[in-house]
Amino acid sequence: MINKIFQKYTLLVAIVLFSASCTKLDFKPTDSILPEVAFRNISDINLGVIGAYAPIDYSTLSYSSIVSDEATYPAENSVGNSDAFRWLYTGSSGSVTGLYYTNYQAIDRVNRVLEAMDNLTFTGSEVALSNQYRGELLGLRAYLHFELLRAYAASYNTGALGITYMVKSAVIYPARENFEVVIAKAKTDLVAAKGLIPTGFNDKTRITKIAISAIQARVALYEKNWVDAITYSTEVINAVPLATKAQFPGIWTDANDSEVLWKLKRVGADSRTGDFFFRQRGTYVLYAPSSKLIATFDQVNDIRYPAYIKFDNSRTGIRSKFLVNKYIGSASAPGLTDVKQFRTGEMYLIRAEARAESSGDAAGDINFLRAARINGYVNATFADKAALISAIYNDRFKELAFEGHRFFDLKRRNLNIERTPADVAGNGSPLILTPLQAQYDLPIPATEISVNKNIVQNPFY
Repeated sequence: MINKIFQKYTLLVAIVLFSASCTKLDFKPTDSILPEVAFRNISDINLGVIGAYAPIDYSTLSYSSIVSDEATYPAENSVGNSDAFRWLYTGSSGSVTGLYYTNYQAIDRVNRVLEAMDNLTFTGSEVALSNQYRGELLGLRAYLHFELLRAYAASYNTGALGITYMVKSAVIYPARENFEVVIAKAKTDLVAAKGLIPTGFNDKTRITKIAISAIQARVALYEKNWVDAITYSTEVINAVPLATKAQFPGIWTDANDSEVLWKLKRVGADSRTGDFFFRQRGTYVLYAPSSKLIATFDQVNDIRYPAYIKFDNSRTGIRSKFLVNKYIGSASAPGLTDVKQFRTGEMYLIRAEARAESSGDAAGDINFLRAARINGYVNATFADKAALISAIYNDRFKELAFEGHRFFDLKRRNLNIERTPADVAGNGSPLILTPLQAQYDLPIPATEISVNKNIVQNPFY
């Protein structure tokens, strides 16, 4: 089982960290493995790579759902994260700062394995395999930093405070780097990774060459580098087609992985993504799809609607009749589904937005994606750039619901987060969060600021 490999790697990392703490002593410890022998061969490196993937979870999609207008807080939820939903979080709120620690933990693992690789010599068939592992690690390092940047940057503009890009396992008091610096470093890692990962490597639970193209496309979108966004999204679109209408529902039950580019594999003992929304073992809803989101769908013809949202009329009283169906799992394993990190559907929307911002030729991508998702769809026309952008954002709201984008999409264009009265009734949330309020940016953890004298908080906190 993959979890046992994760556990073995976690023990390995713990041993390495312990031995590192003994470096000032003038004798070697006898009850631990020294760093130089913790990674002894190509098999150990593979364990290290797998272990670097291990901390990644569904934090990004959870934050984006409850802080934006994507989900609502039903009356039956007596244990959920109401402060995050009501925009009352601070740097001391673990509900929105957990990703900071999770991703940096994974980054530290990446850097330790890379450092270990530099001290090993590979021969024969090991050379190609070591290149693949190095490529995965560099791609993973870029992805993890970019997700931190999406979550904790003060804004997505040149000169804005970003995050620290860690390329070594131990740096004392690192400072935040500007948005454009982090982007440049991520791009460098991604280019290097792409040249190392073989084309024939196609394990979707790990970072492949085509997954690197997808990450590059998303990075370019946030950088507003429309040429690169078109180039990299097109690489993906040409390599991995959209799911058919028959295949699409099965993506979300793990019956197939059509159009999935990279996913986090989840097995029995793992945390269950669906439990974040609908605690089926306790049979109560923590977060329900917002009425604003529901209203965007053609509920009869759009195949995404039943795949993403479930209506259960048997739930009465204060219980929500609407449920997030996307990660509902099965009767034998409720809430247990793989987390889809990147899909071809996102690539069509990235290319459409980049084309709308440059050539203006975005209608083809919008219509193609809609036709793949909506029965009987008739191609639309768009009057101008503003109409194109509005259509793209509306389609991103639907296509990428509960996948970790909505909050960041609104932030990319400096738009208010606006909820409907129906979605805040009885839960104490205000209707609007503006870019001039502190909570429009997620806070840097208070503990990080108290420990690291070179880290500063985001504006208005």
